[in-house]
Amino acid sequence: MKKLTGEKVTEYVLILVIMTVLILIGNMVNTITDKNPDTFVSVLDGLPGLLILFAIAFVGTLLGALVPKVPTAIWITVIGILVAMPYNTLMAPVVVEQVGKIGLLPAATPVLAYAGVSIGKDWVEFKRIGWRGILVALLVMIGTYLGSAIIAQIILSMQGII
Repeated sequence: MKKLTGEKVTEYVLILVIMTVLILIGNMVNTITDKNPDTFVSVLDGLPGLLILFAIAFVGTLLGALVPKVPTAIWITVIGILVAMPYNTLMAPVVVEQVGKIGLLPAATPVLAYAGVSIGKDWVEFKRIGWRGILVALLVMIGTYLGSAIIAQIILSMQGII
């Protein structure tokens, strides 16, 4: 078990607060731009759902720091599943309703930006990978994007949306 310091917990909280604010703003902008007044989610409307996500991420991050043999992503996933599964009749309806107000794209954008900044901090390590590693990373990203676009095109065409 790792020793969890107050400084580390403060760092986790600060990162999660920044992400929460960015996601709230992004979610509001996203629902404004879809031109449907019925789907607008204000900052106050989205706050309960994001506080739930904040709590899940915070507890999962703490558990990941305390039990380093199990990755933090697994802890967050398990906690999220447990609080939202249909058999959890106490919390699941509230969790699903509130978190359902948060869009995936506004939530993913700041997280991916943070991941990019984290990689940027380790630029020396990244350069050590060499040109082959960078080429493989670029090909994987391009392949993932193209694969997603092709699948989306096929499904949307089959449904007659496009």
